[in-house]
Amino acid sequence: MERCPNCGHVLINHTCLNCKLDDYDNNSYLKFTRPQIIEKSIHTLAGILHGISIDQKINDEEIGELKNWYETHKYFLNIKPYNELLITLSDFLADNIITDEEKEELLWLCNNLQSKSNYYSMVTSDLQILQGILHGILADSRITKSELEGLRSWLADSEHLATNYPYDEIYSLVLSVLEDGVVSQEEELILKEYFATFCEIPVSKLLTEQELLELKQSTSINGICATDPNIVFKNNLFCFTGKSSKSTRNDIAKIIESANGIYKDTVTSNTNYLIVGDDGNPCWAFACYGRKVEKAITLRKNGNNIILVHEVDFWDSL
Repeated sequence: MERCPNCGHVLINHTCLNCKLDDYDNNSYLKFTRPQIIEKSIHTLAGILHGISIDQKINDEEIGELKNWYETHKYFLNIKPYNELLITLSDFLADNIITDEEKEELLWLCNNLQSKSNYYSMVTSDLQILQGILHGILADSRITKSELEGLRSWLADSEHLATNYPYDEIYSLVLSVLEDGVVSQEEELILKEYFATFCEIPVSKLLTEQELLELKQSTSINGICATDPNIVFKNNLFCFTGKSSKSTRNDIAKIIESANGIYKDTVTSNTNYLIVGDDGNPCWAFACYGRKVEKAITLRKNGNNIILVHEVDFWDSL
C-alpha cells in the first residue's frame, strides 16, 4: 500500500487526495520537503513512544500504533541513516512487545537522528512530539488518570510551549479534569474529542456518532483558557467575550486602556488577549464555542499567539 510521504494517507495512482498533490514519486515538491517530513516523523515517533508508555505499561493496541507508524514510513528504508531507526523498530516489533530497554534505545535513536538544521525550532519539534504523545495516549481508545498525570508532568516540563496552540488548551483541560482526582466518562469523551482534533485522527474511530452528538449538546468545558497566563497590558490588544459577573464590558475596556492596553470589541489577527467572562455561556458546549472564542482558536491553529484568558486571571493581573 503506497502512502503519501507528507501526511500518511493512502495514494491513489500516485496522488494524495488529502494533500491534492500528484505523483509523489516524481514530484519535485518531495525533493524539497523530504528532510522536513523525515524530521517531523522522528518527532512524532518519539512522542508516540512517550505516549504509549506514559502510564508505565504498553498494551497490544499501543503496539499497533507503533506498527501503524512503521507501515506509514517504511518507504524511507532506503534513506540513511533514517533506515537504522526503521530496521530497529521492525526488529523490536517482531515479538509484539516493546520493553523499557527497547523503548529507550528507540528514543535514543530518535534523538540522535534529529538533524541540526533550521527546519524546526524547539517549539515546533516539541509540538510535534506532543502530537505524537496524544496519538500514543489515544491508541487504545482509553484515557486513564495515570496517562493524564504523565501528560500533565510532560506539559509542566514544557512551559516554553505556552501561548502556542494547543499547549494552553490541553494543559488547562488536563488540569481541569484532574482537579477532583477522577476521570469521568464524560470527561474522557471530551479529552478524546479534543486530542483527536489536534492529532487529526477521525473522531469516528474514537466516538460513536451518538456519543459525539450527546457530548456536543450537553457538555460545557472551561479548559480553553491559558493556565496562570502572563498578561502584559502596554501596547497589547484585548477583546472580551461572554458575560462578566463583576463588571460591564465598557468598564473592562476602560480598565484595559488605563493600563496602557488597547481594547477592541472584535477578534482579529492582531488581538493579543481574549478575555473569557466567568458568568457562563450556554452556547459554549464543547465544539460549539461562542463566535469570538471559535475565531480565536482558529487563529491559534493558524499560528497566531492570541492568548485566551479566564476573567479571574484578568482581575488577578491588575
